[in-house]
Amino acid sequence: MGALTSILALIVTLGILVTIHEYGHFWVARRCGVKVLRFSVGFGKVLYSWHDKQGTEFAIAAIPLGGYVKMLDEREGEVPEDQLDQAFNRKTVWQRMAVVSAGPIANFLFAIFAYWIMFMTGITQVKPLIGDVADGSIAATAGLQPQQEITAVDGEAVNSWSDVNYEFIRHLGETGQLEIEVNGGQKYQLELNRWLADAEEPNPVKDLGITPYRPSIPPILDELTPGDPAQQAGLQTGDQVLAVDGESIAQWQDFVAKVQDSPSEPIELTVLRGEQTLQITLIPKAREVMGESGQKAIKGFAGARVQMPEFPEDLLRVQQFNPIMALWKGAEKTWDMSVMTLQAVGKMIQGLMSVKNLSGPITIAKVASDSAKAGFEAFLSFLAYVSIMLGVVNLLPVPVLDGGHLFFYMIEAARGKPLSEKIQLMGMKIGLALLMSVMVLAIFNDISRL
Repeated sequence: MGALTSILALIVTLGILVTIHEYGHFWVARRCGVKVLRFSVGFGKVLYSWHDKQGTEFAIAAIPLGGYVKMLDEREGEVPEDQLDQAFNRKTVWQRMAVVSAGPIANFLFAIFAYWIMFMTGITQVKPLIGDVADGSIAATAGLQPQQEITAVDGEAVNSWSDVNYEFIRHLGETGQLEIEVNGGQKYQLELNRWLADAEEPNPVKDLGITPYRPSIPPILDELTPGDPAQQAGLQTGDQVLAVDGESIAQWQDFVAKVQDSPSEPIELTVLRGEQTLQITLIPKAREVMGESGQKAIKGFAGARVQMPEFPEDLLRVQQFNPIMALWKGAEKTWDMSVMTLQAVGKMIQGLMSVKNLSGPITIAKVASDSAKAGFEAFLSFLAYVSIMLGVVNLLPVPVLDGGHLFFYMIEAARGKPLSEKIQLMGMKIGLALLMSVMVLAIFNDISRL
């Protein structure tokens, strides 16, 4: 069921974002007088299609990993004499530039719209209060203390852990000092050296040795995965774990640690069910995971989720604005995320970030499923972020991508004539090889994470 949910979430996510991207191309092409032959969401065999009054075929195809807008073009086939004025290749270079850039622009506009909705309805975030600082860590060496609230990172004001994470991510791979300001105005200098440059799944807050403050979470079970050890052992929703192997357990994190430390080994649980106290033997399933040092390790896994208590009001902050200010905040957020995405691409090229951070459809499917389960706000935020990534990546000057076509047209506009077909074809081959290599690497990373 979990795999099916992830697949459906992937189809919905890509279906929405691909439709938005291709509609951008379609809308501008129509207004530039270009005849659109087909608007397809997906590749491969057409599953369902219909035509509009202008003869455009709208299709839903079998492989939901992209889409395309096919336009009338003399380079792709013979064009009737009476339709030559509607051919894409007959349009001015500025019109062609407008058509190819419209797809990524549509992605950015959708992200602005999504963030606008979120800022109007209100975004609930967690106050950046430090819960603990690990001994010997970068944060401890700098002098940071528990119960301090982070108010700025490298001069940029932060209001939540989401803001803190964003600012930390901007500095991945860097060497030098990172300034942290806390409530009261005190500043600390954290020493970085190619910070997390080789990390496969960087966790900046954890790597600095900082644990965000969280309220106490009692070990009460809320959801059990069918067929996993917790259900097989006879545990039920609502059970509270009192002890493991005779040792009292008060926090969910302590129970998780006990389970992880006991792969394939029986542990004796003392469980409170209603007014009954039961003894249950649990044998955690062994699973290979990536350890904190970057090395693979075997950890125990039970297949149980915790019943989350209400979050204290004093630890929550709600960002909510009127429609005009929310629109400005949405545009600002979209710009910031676009810059961060572009910086990440640049750091991967420079070797300051690991290419293991590249993700493919499997990871997107998993995150899409998780965000959908987390609620409307989380899913909308995920859609906005992926839309921004699609926009940024598509504008890279790589032949085959929209940015590659735009680059060729910019050269044409500057020199007054297009590059030779031979040069353009060579560029397309190089771009296609590069794109396929990146896709293979991303899918390999996905499989490795499994």
